Amino acid sequence: MDLDELGRAIEAILLVAVEPVPPSLLAELLEAPIENVEDALRWLGESYVTNGNGFVLARIAGGARLQTHPDLAPYVERFANRDVSHRLSTAALETLAIVAYRQPVSRGQISSLRGVNVDGVTRLLEQRGYIEVVGRAEGPGQPVLFGTTDLFLERLGLDSLAQLPPVEDFLPGPEVARQFELDLQSALGSDDG
Repeated sequence: MDLDELGRAIEAILLVAVEPVPPSLLAELLEAPIENVEDALRWLGESYVTNGNGFVLARIAGGARLQTHPDLAPYVERFANRDVSHRLSTAALETLAIVAYRQPVSRGQISSLRGVNVDGVTRLLEQRGYIEVVGRAEGPGQPVLFGTTDLFLERLGLDSLAQLPPVEDFLPGPEVARQFELDLQSALGSDDG
């Protein structure tokens, strides 16, 4: 099977796939060496960019899928969000971030970090398929431990958790912390004696 034919076959499969398709599965389905499949995926991805298509070939959650071009997000969002809102609350986003960066993590650990009970939020995130039970902790009660799912990676457009931005990127720098400390001391009338 030449590159063009292999690319067309891969494209046809990705067009009907609901989830990202791993290259190993594509190789199995097409009875082609995985190296040829990887070459065809690269070739397809580059051709979509070169042609200026409204879609791209994305490598997500260990697989490949076709998705709309990021530049066209405003139009797709308008279409997808008509009459329906599936947005997550701030509490759900905070909880999801804790799970993503600290996994595996228990409900108690999440509650401790957030300072509030997270039972309802974790239940919602489980129902939506963003987190799942990945084990149980050692010790009393053996609490359930949560981790993120492939759907989480897919929705964020990531191939793996290693692509999450470093948590340090979200923390203020030392100069901001020092200014906050000075402002706080000033506001409290810093009384050392």
